[in-house]
Amino acid sequence: MTHQPSSFAFGRNSAPNVSFEFFPPKTDAMADRLWDTVTKLEPYKPDFVSVTYGAGGSTRERTRNTVKRIISETRLNAAAHLTCVGATRLETRNIIRDYKSAGVDHIVALRGDSPEGAGQPYSTHPGGFESTAELVRAIREEGISEVTVGCYPERHPDSPSIDHDLDVLKAKIDAGATRAVTQFFFDPDIFFRFRDKAVAAGVSVPIIPGLMLQSNFNGLQRMADLCGASVPDSLPPLYEGLDDDADTRDLVTANVVAKLARKLEKGGADHFHFYTLNRANLAICLVRLLGVRALQKAA
Repeated sequence: MTHQPSSFAFGRNSAPNVSFEFFPPKTDAMADRLWDTVTKLEPYKPDFVSVTYGAGGSTRERTRNTVKRIISETRLNAAAHLTCVGATRLETRNIIRDYKSAGVDHIVALRGDSPEGAGQPYSTHPGGFESTAELVRAIREEGISEVTVGCYPERHPDSPSIDHDLDVLKAKIDAGATRAVTQFFFDPDIFFRFRDKAVAAGVSVPIIPGLMLQSNFNGLQRMADLCGASVPDSLPPLYEGLDDDADTRDLVTANVVAKLARKLEKGGADHFHFYTLNRANLAICLVRLLGVRALQKAA
């Protein structure tokens, strides 16, 4: 399948959709920074924002409180991450019902990492959901309208092949997922190949590229190692010697991600999901380069 160029380009009149991912804060200072980020990004009218969920449900209450605050104090469509680990089926259904009663109508359903930490062998929680597809089905049964799932354009670390990943993704879609967001990557052709294979496999929901806004290269490399994302040889030299120069690292990151987004947009991508790491500056820079403007002040 060929990649037909989009009829749009950077600076176009019709800007793409964007969405942002946050993680729940651990301290009061981190909570203040997150809320400052939420406030600064709200005027850009993202399609949705999501709040992550720690391994083994370790951030369950903080995720819940953050999502509920966003729902109650902003006009944003806030999605709560939910995993299969750390809870029985009944406990997980009760969490879903609690979100539903609080006005949350969007959940990001994920298998989750091992409670022992990312990179450790995964095992199903006793009495818990055995797959993300089962979790998706339960979320829809509890009346949630939007369910986002993840996908790995370079193969999930626990998967034997991309074909297996596509089978898993198709099962999640068949269970009721309404969109998929990719793990981060650096080569647009990786995304295009995966998207084309997914379409050929019968995946009909939007597949949204996830873009990482991590400007600490050592941290970025660790993330890539854990999730199986390949780092191009051209990337490390760009950050060399910048360990103590955060401002320049941000400029490098903005340039790298902007070039990637430009190529993705030319290939037809019309929605970008940004892993913000709870920082507003890079996210604002990128969405503005994509033609998204702050249309109103946050409520």
